[in-house]
Amino acid sequence: MQLKTKRVYEPKADGDGMRVLVDRLWPRGLTKAEAAVDLWLKDMAPTTELRRWFHAGEGTWEEFRERYLAELDGNPVAVDLLRQRIAEGPVTLLYSVKDEARNHAEILKGYILTHR
Repeated sequence: MQLKTKRVYEPKADGDGMRVLVDRLWPRGLTKAEAAVDLWLKDMAPTTELRRWFHAGEGTWEEFRERYLAELDGNPVAVDLLRQRIAEGPVTLLYSVKDEARNHAEILKGYILTHR
């Protein structure tokens, strides 16, 4: 299984495979052509409530991570759809936040790789 993450603002590369946007909101300032998104899975993103809670500074990264993992546990249809896409070939999960280490796409990647 080839699964990686990348900021949507980075240019498309030959090794990206299917580019899947996993943000609930479309990235600011990008056209659809610039983003080169093959599939937009809004339902894979943290809920609006969780995102707002975290960005308001009400919780820690670990609390956010645990709550997002619980959301993924409760969303088997979307998780299975993503797994099907990954089974077809390489997939790059696209996200828009600036932090390349602490973002929901990294959490999602870990979830997909460890929860079968």
